[in-house]
Amino acid sequence: MYMHYLCHGAAAQIAGSLRAALATSKTPLEKPAPPAPEPTTPPQWVKIANDTIGRQGTLRGGVLSFGLARSQEITENGMTLASPQGVAESINFQETGAGKVATTGDFVLTAEEVNPVISALEEHHISITALHSHMLTEQPRLFFMHFWAAGNTASVAAGIKAALSDIALK
Repeated sequence: MYMHYLCHGAAAQIAGSLRAALATSKTPLEKPAPPAPEPTTPPQWVKIANDTIGRQGTLRGGVLSFGLARSQEITENGMTLASPQGVAESINFQETGAGKVATTGDFVLTAEEVNPVISALEEHHISITALHSHMLTEQPRLFFMHFWAAGNTASVAAGIKAALSDIALK
């Protein structure tokens, strides 16, 4: 389940409100145990995903993550939003078996990018799980597309690469 929030104000007040909301949801607030150290040589599936996409993700806790900034400036209520503050492509891969991964995340798209990205994902059998907006007055207007796929590492990564080729990235 995804829950999005937007707030303006004093940092301490915002932090207190978020902490209260998380406590109400029964989200554990204790500091998690440190993750096991990552292998010094990344697993083969990580190399395949990185090489196929053509960018280097960050492997942490068994999840390969990409946070890719958009090329244009995004503003909300006249304020510039620094990427990756909710306006970057967020992609995560996790190994599900030998040579297989699952991927999920969301693309941040302009109206002109939505249909080409849908086509690229569908051509690669990647499911679109949501398409919505998060803000009201952002410029340019943005749409958030969540996705999901599981399968062969190279095939899934090729689908993500195809979708990224239709997005204006740095």
